[in-house]
Amino acid sequence: MKAAVYYENGPPGVFRYEDVADPVCPDEGIVIQVEAVSIEGGDTLNRARGELTSIPHIVGYQAAGTIIEVGSKVTTLKPGQRVTTVNFSGSHAEQRAVFARTAWPVPDGMDIKTAAAIPVPFGTAHDCLFEFGRLKAGETVLVQAGAGAVGLASIQLAKRAGATVIATASSDEKLERLRAYGMDHGINYRSQDLVAEVKRLTDNRGADVIVDPVGGSTLQKSILSLAYRGRVSTVGDAGREEVRLDTSTMRAGNQSLTGVFLGAEIFTDRVYNNIAKMIEDIAKGELKVVLDKSFPLKDAAAAHEYIESRKAFGRVTLIP
Repeated sequence: MKAAVYYENGPPGVFRYEDVADPVCPDEGIVIQVEAVSIEGGDTLNRARGELTSIPHIVGYQAAGTIIEVGSKVTTLKPGQRVTTVNFSGSHAEQRAVFARTAWPVPDGMDIKTAAAIPVPFGTAHDCLFEFGRLKAGETVLVQAGAGAVGLASIQLAKRAGATVIATASSDEKLERLRAYGMDHGINYRSQDLVAEVKRLTDNRGADVIVDPVGGSTLQKSILSLAYRGRVSTVGDAGREEVRLDTSTMRAGNQSLTGVFLGAEIFTDRVYNNIAKMIEDIAKGELKVVLDKSFPLKDAAAAHEYIESRKAFGRVTLIP
């Protein structure tokens, strides 16, 4: 099969489009013919500095397609079914193997690119808001990087739960587009003082729950934007900054900072069922997946460059 691979960490230019061995089907897993790859923020970070578990390495968490092989211990899935899948690597290829436990059937009529982009961002957003953020109706949520996939999922889920939603983005144009997904107030982090704006919009209270996929200096601003007993879920390092955080302001406010990684509980019933429910809700039109550009798999380097330019609004996909 063909795959976008690399032999060392680095910028998008490390990708090569090569022939590699077809994946082996685990007894408790499946192999799919990949029809769409959803590029996650973690994929770009892993390419830049993550562990290479094989050489050449195939990066990538999420892909959807059709099952072509089923392991001897799998009874819930069958060849010919369309599924969306998660694994710790291997999405940037024409085929991939995953455990059946991290494969969700795609509802009839759902676009395969939409299906590919659901599990990680929506599962992550749900954990940030509810499992660890303990969000309640009537509270205020701040979503950093609102135009990213986790941001867009968080805005929709928070609004549906009865929260007031503040979101940040890099341009007024992106902020205006976010209103359609439930954002009540927008902050342009390039031209506005984020902490001051959050305080102004909340009558100086701050945000009760904050979803922060950026990290670095942005995470420091998130901490300073918290309300009394506020909770920050930090879920990524998209900003790629190494910053020493000052958490001294959190003690007097009984505030909390929690690291969130969906992969740590990806095999649990809780996560599986949460993602299955959100796939169902998206199929019903109750939640929306926002797709930006699609690139051919051979152009994985260009797709990663586009993501890192911060021009995207929603998820970028690869098509084998």
